[in-house]
Amino acid sequence: MKDLELNELLRKLPAVHELVEEMSGGSGTPATILMACRNVLENERAGILEGKKPETSEKLQEKVLIELDRITSSSMKNVINATGVILHTALGRACMPEGAVEAVSRIASGYSVLQWDCETGRRGHRDIHTERLICELAGSEAATIANNNAGATLLVLSALASGREVIVSRGQLVEIGGSFRIPDVMKQSGARMREVGCTNRTHLRDYRSAINENTAIILRVHPSNYRIRGFTGEVPLEQLVELGEEFGIPVVDDLGAGSYIDLSNFGLPSEPTVQSSIEAGAAVVTSSGDKLIGGPQAGIITGSREYIQKIKKHPLARALRVGKLTIAALEASLMLFRESIDYITANHPLYRMFAADVAELRSMAEQFLTLLILPDSCSASILETDSYVGSGSLPDYAIPSAGVGLGSPDNEVLARKLRLGNPAVASRIEDGLIKLDMRTLQPGEMDMLASLVNSALQELWE
Repeated sequence: MKDLELNELLRKLPAVHELVEEMSGGSGTPATILMACRNVLENERAGILEGKKPETSEKLQEKVLIELDRITSSSMKNVINATGVILHTALGRACMPEGAVEAVSRIASGYSVLQWDCETGRRGHRDIHTERLICELAGSEAATIANNNAGATLLVLSALASGREVIVSRGQLVEIGGSFRIPDVMKQSGARMREVGCTNRTHLRDYRSAINENTAIILRVHPSNYRIRGFTGEVPLEQLVELGEEFGIPVVDDLGAGSYIDLSNFGLPSEPTVQSSIEAGAAVVTSSGDKLIGGPQAGIITGSREYIQKIKKHPLARALRVGKLTIAALEASLMLFRESIDYITANHPLYRMFAADVAELRSMAEQFLTLLILPDSCSASILETDSYVGSGSLPDYAIPSAGVGLGSPDNEVLARKLRLGNPAVASRIEDGLIKLDMRTLQPGEMDMLASLVNSALQELWE
């Protein structure tokens, strides 16, 4: 196409202000309408320069509406989790209990007593809202919270061991998601790492021989998302505490997930609880708020008042502190753990999913199957599958579950179509099927999931 012809076609495009005027009276704010019109016209100019025919005025307006929807829609959309991974890090980990959701909404809508003492009218301390609950549940003396457990670990090491040595077993030098590596965190805190033992076995004598006048902490790290099996051995926390008391050295227990309930109540292998670490004598225990507590992202630090006070006064404590919404959600989540196992199961999404049995999930799968409208080229069947806790908790433990397996001409295309829906659908592709695990569906999601699946199947293969 000659330059003169190109210029003529480009001149036929409306000016930005003209297109804006054509869109006036519709949805969108003045700023977003202007942005959408500019984006559409820029794309049209680029298309013409590539040899494409210019669009009609009506088509341009349609494109502006589509662009308006794109730039005004939140990128944080909901997901129907059909993966069977209960604490799915990419999907935001825990579904918080209703009380926590209500607390966030209530506190977000106005001012709050975040750091205000109602009795004196003076500035107070934000830890007061969660410290009493954490200490009550854990049996500890004091507590504070940070933005997540990685931040909690960094804060504890910085406050208690900067410039000094921290003894840790080689078998506990873990790296977890997002490249969080214990050696790197140790270095960042200013502490010097003193490795002891071997990858698979560490003895009490290894710790004892490493203690010197510059030892600040004995650190125990939960292995989180990996396991070493076979010829292995590690020193129980109680023995580390006895050794620490002999030399006047505090033991810090980094639990990672950190439950307040024995998971064996739900037929799962036991994970260390915060209470058991405190009872064993750990001076400081760190754990997550958004894993086995099932609350918001947070790092909980609890233990001896002597050490917690030092941690609270460290400059990093302010840099890593959490805001009012996290505090409101965590307080409401922790309150549930005062109740019975049955009450928690009925009122906490995380523990409801843990407790769901295979017969119940198979019944859900049968009901879901009746809602599907399948093209001739596609199939669906009930299947036995496995769910997982996720987020580094019980990484190698499969929980028997049930779901529906979808077969289609192209499972990757179908899975992508479902991911791009609103809400998005997260699934697993295994054994030539798209697997939809019923365990991680939330109440009220089944009909929506069926609608999204039916729409995707019909659009792709009918």
